[in-house]
Amino acid sequence: MISIDGLTVEFSGKTLFSDISFFINENDKIALMGKNGAGKSTMMKIIAGSQKPTRGNVRAPKDAVIAYLPQHLLTEDESTVFEEASKAFQHVFEMRDQMENYNKELETRTDYDSDDYMKLIEKVSELGEKYYALDDVNFDAEVEKTLLGLGFLREDFNRPTSEFSGGWRMRIELAKILLKKPDLILLDEPTNHIDIESVIWLEDFLVNKAKAVMVISHDKAFIDNITNRTIEVTMGKIYDYKANYSHYLQLREDRRAHQIKAYKEQQKVIAESKTFIERFRGTYSKANQVNSVERMLEKMELVEIDEIDTSALKLRFPPAIRSGDYPVIVNHLSKSYDDHVVFQDASMTIERGQKVSFVGRNGEGKSTMVKAIMGQINFEGTCQLGHNVKIGYFAQNQASLLDPERTVFQTVDDVAEGEIRTQLKTILGCFMFSGDDIDKKVGFLSGGERTRLSMVKLLLEPVNFLILDEPTNHLDLKSKEVLKEALLAFDGTLILVSHDRDFLQGLAEKVFEFKNKRVIEHFETIDDFLIRNRMESLKEIEKKS
Repeated sequence: MISIDGLTVEFSGKTLFSDISFFINENDKIALMGKNGAGKSTMMKIIAGSQKPTRGNVRAPKDAVIAYLPQHLLTEDESTVFEEASKAFQHVFEMRDQMENYNKELETRTDYDSDDYMKLIEKVSELGEKYYALDDVNFDAEVEKTLLGLGFLREDFNRPTSEFSGGWRMRIELAKILLKKPDLILLDEPTNHIDIESVIWLEDFLVNKAKAVMVISHDKAFIDNITNRTIEVTMGKIYDYKANYSHYLQLREDRRAHQIKAYKEQQKVIAESKTFIERFRGTYSKANQVNSVERMLEKMELVEIDEIDTSALKLRFPPAIRSGDYPVIVNHLSKSYDDHVVFQDASMTIERGQKVSFVGRNGEGKSTMVKAIMGQINFEGTCQLGHNVKIGYFAQNQASLLDPERTVFQTVDDVAEGEIRTQLKTILGCFMFSGDDIDKKVGFLSGGERTRLSMVKLLLEPVNFLILDEPTNHLDLKSKEVLKEALLAFDGTLILVSHDRDFLQGLAEKVFEFKNKRVIEHFETIDDFLIRNRMESLKEIEKKS
C-alpha cells in the first residue's frame, strides 16, 4: 500500500492543491481526472518522486517499485530498440554480474578465518538470497513479446532508437516500464502515442497483469476499460470514487446537484440573517440575538460549488498573404532509413485552400512526409513549395521543445514581433492563461497547457499553409471544438495528421492514405473514406493494416 499524506503544492503565491491524502492499494486501477491545469500531472510527478511538494510526503514500502511514463520524453540515446528495452532488467544483470565477481573472489582467497572473508560470505549469502528468489525469466522473450505488443516489428529490434519518432520512442519507454512489473504504474496520456492494436494490448496488460495503476487520459473508452476507481482533482482538493469514469460522471453530477441545493439554502439563511441584523441592530431588547446571529455568520463554513470548465479557446488565425495556386507539389518521393523503406515513389499535389488529411497506420510515413515537406530530412525525388508559401507547423513533440525555465509570457514574448506584442496578454487569455498564470514557468505547466502555449506561438505570425501533426493530443474536448471552428474558418491550405475522426469530420475534403510503403490519394471526405472501407473509426485503419 502506498500512502499520500497531506500533499500541498504552492508556487507564485498560488495554491495548486492543499492537504491532499489518500491510499493506493494493490490492484487499484485509478483514473486521475480534472480540468487542464488542475494539478493532475504535478500530483503524478510527486508520487513518482520526480517533483517535491511544498508540504506533505509519499510513503511506500521499502522495496516498492514505482514506474512513471511522462507526457513528454526529453531523453536521447544511441542504443538499438531491443537494447534500450532490455534496460528494464538492468538491476537483474547487475546482480548477476556481482554474484559472478563474488564467486570468483571466493575461489582465489584462502584467508578463511579472517573477518574480511566472513563479510564476503555474508554479502554472497545476502545477494544470492535476492537473486535466486527472482522468477526464472527468459528476458529476451519477455522483451520481444512486449515490443511486438506495442506495435514494433522484429526488423525494428536492431534499428537505433534515434531513427524513431517521439511517439515510437515513448513506446520504448512504456515497454521498459511494463517489463519491470512495478508495484505502481503511473501513465500520463499513454494512448497519445500508440495505435488501436497496441491500445487493446495495453488495456489487457494493465487489467490482467499489472498491479496498481494510475492513469491520466482524455481517451474515455481506454480509462473506462481499465479503471475501477476515479480520483478527481478540483479547486485544490480531491474527490475519491470507487467507480470507473462513466459512473464517476454520474456521481459528480449528483454531487454538484447537492452542492447547488445546499448553496442556495445557505445563501437564503445568510440573506435572512443579514436582514435581521440590519433591522434590529439598534434595538436594545434584541442585542443578544443580533450578536448571536453575527457570531453564527462569522463561524459559518461557506458551501462551495465545484467548478465546471466553461472556459474556451477563442482561436483566430490572422490574415496572411495569398500563396500560389499549388502550395506543395511532390513528385516520385521516396524515403528509407538504411534497409527500412518508409514509402517509395509518392506523388501528391495540394491546391491553395484545400484541407487534406494524412491517414494510416503509425510508422507508415505520415510524419515523415511532413518532415520532407518542411525540408527537415533528406529524400529521393522532389518536393516543391509554391510561390509566397508561409508555413505554420505544429509537431507532435512541439510542447516538449519549450524552455521549462521561461515563463508563459516570456515564451510568447520571445517570438512576437511588431504591434502584436501589445496584445500578448489578450491572446494568452483566449488560451486560458489569465492572471498569475502568465507568470508560471513552463516547467510547472500541465501537458494540455504546454500544448496550448505551443499553439499560441504558432498563431503569432500570419501563415497561409498550416501543417498540424496530431494537434489535439493533450487538448480537452472544448479546446478541440474551438480549434476545429478556427480551422474551418481558416482560408489557407491545411494538412492534418490525426487519428481523431470527430476532429477531422467536416474538415478534410481529400484523404492521402499511407499504406504498404505507398501514398494513395482519395478524392473524398474522411467520412466517405471510412464508409467505403467499412470502418467505424480511423483507429480501425491500424487494425485492418
